[in-house]
Amino acid sequence: MTKSTNVVWHEATVTRHRRELANGHRSVILWFTGLSGAGKSTLAHAVEERLYQTGVRTFVFDGDNVRHGLCSDLNFSNADRQENIRRIGEMSKLIIEAGVVAMTAFISPFRADRDRVRALVGDGDFIEVYCHASVDQCESRDVKGLYAKARAGEIKNFTGISSPYEEPLKPELMVETGALALDACVDQVMTYLEVNGVINSAKPAQVVQESSA
Repeated sequence: MTKSTNVVWHEATVTRHRRELANGHRSVILWFTGLSGAGKSTLAHAVEERLYQTGVRTFVFDGDNVRHGLCSDLNFSNADRQENIRRIGEMSKLIIEAGVVAMTAFISPFRADRDRVRALVGDGDFIEVYCHASVDQCESRDVKGLYAKARAGEIKNFTGISSPYEEPLKPELMVETGALALDACVDQVMTYLEVNGVINSAKPAQVVQESSA
């Protein structure tokens, strides 16, 4: 892909730091990675709900949802998977510039692709969350029936069956989603965010009241 040379970055007066101060929390990328069925989307949305209830600004990029629009032109070849992750990485970078916690739920099977996203942002801005579950565990709770189709040869390049998954070597956080209850997994992520100063555990809970109108 050729990058245009006729563009200039415009520096805004409202900076990421000012947005973070207004929001009362840091903005980071929480990158949930793991096999299909490992619980990435479930955990990401559960963490988002917990953060939302305390007034933290968030947005989840879900793998399937993104392929309905932003990445609808891509298939599951290695090259298109790489491009899929590149686009999400660039979007996530913009989201944290907005002062928002960006959460992504993608298999993102290749270390090099995840490392490229990490390199887009500063130290401490990319938090790799490895949702660890074995192929057998993922296959046993596969509500979409994807593993059966992959084993039958109906789905090509399926991660864990006919395409490799490269486990994170040094993730910031490994969550045993194949063994632990969802609440325990959410607690583990929340604790990491508090200990590392992303959110303020001393800040009173700011529960958002939903309107029934």
